[in-house]
Parts: sequence; structure tokens; C-alpha cells
Amino acid sequence: MKLILRNVLAVIAGFVLGSIVNMSLVTAGPHVFALPPGVDMNDMNSLKSSAHLMQPKHFVFPFLAHALGTLVGALTAHLIAASHRSVFAYIIGVLNLAGGIAASFMIPAPTWFIALDLLVAYIPMAWLASKLGRTLRLP
Repeated sequence: MKLILRNVLAVIAGFVLGSIVNMSLVTAGPHVFALPPGVDMNDMNSLKSSAHLMQPKHFVFPFLAHALGTLVGALTAHLIAASHRSVFAYIIGVLNLAGGIAASFMIPAPTWFIALDLLVAYIPMAWLASKLGRTLRLP
């Protein structure tokens, strides 16, 4: 029972910490790369109507948010899990990938960004977290 609880905690902690990193970077992005005038990141209609004004620099922080959020979440899950550590890192990667797929249908973005994001920011980051987790292994 203790192993199961620790593994459940690994997924919850990984998802929460990864989400915190994700949202922190998404929030920080517009402070580094100012959005075009009139774009409101909190308004879906504003995003849809002004997506054509976005430049590649405006997608740096969303990509970093997805990649680093997944990396931190998957690494957290790997380090906390009691067994099958890599599996739990990949669970975080798959959960985040599912969110990325959903977001790609809801939030307007160029095709190049969606492809880069879905192919690089999730499963490869879970793989990297698993590799890092083996070197940082906790008891």
C-alpha cells in the first residue's frame, strides 16, 4: 500500500509542480516579449482575431513553458515514485501531451509551432527527465 500511495503522490506532485512551472513561464512571457497592441492573452476571441500579429518570438515562452513544465513534472514524478520510476515520468509526459493536443485545437498558433510543441516539448522531455532522474536517484 505504501508503494501505491507514493506512486500516486509522484504523479500528483509532478503534475502540480510542472503546472506551476508552466504557468509561471506563460505569465512571464509577455513581460519579456511584449504582445502586439490589443492582444489579451486571457481572452480567446482576442487571441483568435490577432493571431496573425504574433511573431516567432511570442512563441518562445509558451514552448519553454510546455517543455520545462513537462521536464520538471516528469523529473519530480521520477524522483518521488517508489517503483517503475520512468513509467511515472512518462505518465506526466503523456498527460501534458494530451493537454498540448487539446490546446492546439483551442488556441490559435502557427502550424510550425504546434508541430514543434507536440513533437519536442512533451515525450522527449519525459525521456530526458527519466535520464536525469537516474543520475539524481533518491532512495
